[in-house]
Amino acid sequence: MEKEKKIKVGITHGDINGIGYEVILKTLEDNRLLELCTPVIYGSAKIAAFYRKAANMPVVPLNQIASASEARDGANNIINVIGEDVKVEPGQSTEAAGQSAFIALERAVNDLRHNEIDVLVTAPINKRNIQSATFTFPGHTEYLESSIGDGAKALMILCNDIMRVALVTTHCPLNQVAANITTDGIVEKLTVFNRSLIRDFGIVAPRIAVLSLNPHAGDSGLLGTEENDIIIPAIQQARESKILCFGPYAADGFFGSGNFKKFDGVLAMYHDQGLAPFKTVAMDSGVNFTAGLPFVRTSPDHGTGYDISSKGEANEESMRQAIYAAIDISRNRRQYDEMTRRPLRRKYFDKSGDKEVLDLTKDTDADNDL
Repeated sequence: MEKEKKIKVGITHGDINGIGYEVILKTLEDNRLLELCTPVIYGSAKIAAFYRKAANMPVVPLNQIASASEARDGANNIINVIGEDVKVEPGQSTEAAGQSAFIALERAVNDLRHNEIDVLVTAPINKRNIQSATFTFPGHTEYLESSIGDGAKALMILCNDIMRVALVTTHCPLNQVAANITTDGIVEKLTVFNRSLIRDFGIVAPRIAVLSLNPHAGDSGLLGTEENDIIIPAIQQARESKILCFGPYAADGFFGSGNFKKFDGVLAMYHDQGLAPFKTVAMDSGVNFTAGLPFVRTSPDHGTGYDISSKGEANEESMRQAIYAAIDISRNRRQYDEMTRRPLRRKYFDKSGDKEVLDLTKDTDADNDL
């Protein structure tokens, strides 16, 4: 049997003044990871060495390459995408850090589009200092939707072994959330979420809980009408498309009672409504997954960690789980696509008296009736 090709995992270094390099290097200390994938870091070998020494970490050999096509199996590979003169200032938000983060991200995304890498894992960025004439997005999710979405809609999913939380609105100011909640928008997110749970996570008939926007689910209109006017119609419309969704549930009681354990996914209306309880449960093991796009991208569920940068205190578990999740999702997609392919011509049954006759003379790309 031919040996399965290892998945090539592109890893961007994120903000060079944060904990990105520390969590990357700590993850790569475990050589067993090389049995699952071929890592390709988009960053700087010099900066990696700086953080290894500053945090007093063991040496992690890095194979320096010029392009992802040169990546060697059984080795941790790194592409130097920024110059050696870039100034590193641990714990500080600088323009140079933002530019370096974008250069690595842009190079990796280009390689992802051209199949030079199989999946993408991104270390945390600072959403403020990365802003420029070429990066005008609130975060990774919106940038990836624009650059490699090919018209598809991205969906932010925070996931671990216990919970999967998706968001209707992502990086949206709280005072604008209600205006951005629409029936069509919720149905769109439910559709993408449902498909991702099936294709990316291997769940046959996923059950999705939909959270309310207002306290106590609006209390029958007393505390807001969005539930009756927008969210409930969206749930009903999604059910007509055979999506198993339920709610709306008041967020406090839903998470506080452990009701989330009864569902395969939870759709929250806004960022902190879903991420605050998720990170309370899964801060060290949580993964941010960008669903809905043609390519797989994950990241740790934490930020740049400026306050502990270069101190050796960063927990790498979320980065490790992000890499594992990218590998698992890539495999799940490939398996699902193989199982649902329809390579055969359509087979027709015609009545001939009381006998059914199989007609294979007609050729079509339509679904198989058998």
